[in-house]
Amino acid sequence: MNKWYLISALIPLLGCGHNLSEEQEATVLTESKKELVVSEKQFLNPLTFESAEKNQSVLLSVPLIKQNPELKYGCEVTSLSMVLHYAGVNVSKMELYQKIAKDPDPIVKSPSGDILKWGDPAVGFVGDMKGNKPGYAVFDKPMEKLVNEYLPRRAVNLTGQPFKDVLKHVGRGFPVVVWTTGDYRLPDRWEAWEHGKQLIKTPLDLHAVVLVGFDAEFVYLNDPLSGKQKVKVEREQFISSWKALSSRAISYK
Repeated sequence: MNKWYLISALIPLLGCGHNLSEEQEATVLTESKKELVVSEKQFLNPLTFESAEKNQSVLLSVPLIKQNPELKYGCEVTSLSMVLHYAGVNVSKMELYQKIAKDPDPIVKSPSGDILKWGDPAVGFVGDMKGNKPGYAVFDKPMEKLVNEYLPRRAVNLTGQPFKDVLKHVGRGFPVVVWTTGDYRLPDRWEAWEHGKQLIKTPLDLHAVVLVGFDAEFVYLNDPLSGKQKVKVEREQFISSWKALSSRAISYK
């Protein structure tokens, strides 16, 4: 288990709050040079998706909302605010911050700095989303509940589904909040702590973004931390990071 002081030195922020290097931005956060915006009439027919998907290009015009400076660790609710705005719900990231479920368990560290106990992201947001104290993340179930609050009975939880089903949903015209890492690569900063009788094992470099499009080779993301829109990421690389984060995905219908 990593020491907290080492984490602080190597990773200034937990969860979605760390920034990419210039080299990473140059290689991974390459902006698309082509506009692939499609109208509603161009969204894929679900019956023909399997055969058409390899040659299909979809890019939804989802508004970009940045999590900083107010929500240092608020990538999940900020991503959700983008999705809800696209759905016609005018709700701010700060309102979602207030309403998202929170796990109140405080962080407990050993004298040497190990994280011994903390909250469960499956229950609610863990830590301080504003960043005045350590903060981490929230997973799909509390997000699903929040979607249903604004779009009753319309939340779609695609967690655990094949990635082709997530793409199919985007092809139908619905952006999706997906969990990945800060550089969209495999996580390499794992940590573990106790929550009651449960052991929470999860990467510290977790991040959430909005999947807004795809083509045969790439996916396109709105990233609330980098503040970049329609970020172009190699598709198979992204799928690997998404699966490593337990294939979490939330949207609406």
